[in-house]
Amino acid sequence: MATHFEIELDKLKNVIIKIGNLAEIQVSESVKALLSEPIEGKEVKKTENKIDKLDVKIDEICQSIFALQQPVASDLRFIMASMQISNEIERIGDLAISVIKRSKSIKDKHDLIAKFDIVDLSKQVELITAKTNESFLTRDEKNIEEVFLLNNTIQKKSDAAILGIISEMKLHSKTVVSGTNLVIVLKHLERISQHCTNVAEYVYFMVNARIIKHEKFEDKSEN
Repeated sequence: MATHFEIELDKLKNVIIKIGNLAEIQVSESVKALLSEPIEGKEVKKTENKIDKLDVKIDEICQSIFALQQPVASDLRFIMASMQISNEIERIGDLAISVIKRSKSIKDKHDLIAKFDIVDLSKQVELITAKTNESFLTRDEKNIEEVFLLNNTIQKKSDAAILGIISEMKLHSKTVVSGTNLVIVLKHLERISQHCTNVAEYVYFMVNARIIKHEKFEDKSEN
């Protein structure tokens, strides 16, 4: 029979999985909004509220465990990492909401989106969010590496798209407003990707008891 401590750890794991899945849904909804697919505003708001509540719940579970138990090193890493992962996921959800709101201000965006391959970029942001959740579930180093490499690709694609949009705005003044809003959206997507790599770093720490930076994998991908 499971001890109270084991039950609490399992509860913590399940809540992290749940908040990660909700953030994944929010990112998918933000991509839909960017690409002008219809989204359900009420559902987006509900999901946002659920994420916020789960973030608080995770802190409460961790505090309860610290107050009542004396976790061994591996469990302590899991609890510490879970608190950080929760914060990162909550930020992913917030950024997804920002993308949804900002996307409404981008008029005549289809030409810019097509010209700078932003559909592919946004789909990769969806993918890295799913891969990040998978890395927490599997604790597999290969999944963690995939997150880091995806982030590297996303950052490069976003930087190239932003430079292209700025050049377009210089040439065609009518694109300035839409172009500026699209650049802001791309920066939000970049940050979502970066928060995903932060989660993967915490998962690596949880499993291997050491800090790793995703730049290591970026360097390897460029060789």
